[in-house]
Amino acid sequence: MSAAVHSLRAMALAAMLSAVPALSARAADNLATVQQRVAQVPVLRGDFTQEKRIQGFKNPLRSQGRFLLARDKGVVWTTLKPFPSEVVLTRERILSRQRDGSTRVEMDASQQPALRSVNAMMFALMSGDVKALTARFDVQAQALPGNGWKLVLKPRPGTMAQAFNAITLEGDRYVRSVGIDERNGDNTRLQFSGMSEAPAQLTTDEAHRFD
Repeated sequence: MSAAVHSLRAMALAAMLSAVPALSARAADNLATVQQRVAQVPVLRGDFTQEKRIQGFKNPLRSQGRFLLARDKGVVWTTLKPFPSEVVLTRERILSRQRDGSTRVEMDASQQPALRSVNAMMFALMSGDVKALTARFDVQAQALPGNGWKLVLKPRPGTMAQAFNAITLEGDRYVRSVGIDERNGDNTRLQFSGMSEAPAQLTTDEAHRFD
């Protein structure tokens, strides 16, 4: 790796750490290790399973499908079970696409400015963008054996704190699981598998799915 690349990484790391006040030396080291281990790729594809436990219901709600993450566009969640559907999440809007191909705009950032911040957090969660996460969360980072890591995110006072108690991420080169503990007592667990970075560019069909 060239000296220029080392210098750029050091500058980025310094900017990231400056956004997290009162970090101990050990905590800063752990956070830096996580940042180095997570792959920052333009496109990532894979499978997901989701289990959501809702207060008052004995059995969890389960779903599974595939996801497509494009760093400059957004995330496409394609649910295959129990019911086929698709959700497209960008920084400007959330679209739902039904089995018959019909599309409906669920939310628009021009009408709900908070959506832009929430979507940015979703992109950061999916890609393991530690720098973005530290902007709105207090982060507890733990480096694990075998290039593994764990992040516990606790929202700082504000809109996010009204919705979540904590978000826990675990992974290695990629985010492998996300646990979301909501203020109302509900919790969601996402597991990711079968991740692939190839091809590094969106196919024509994939690009159209963001339209």
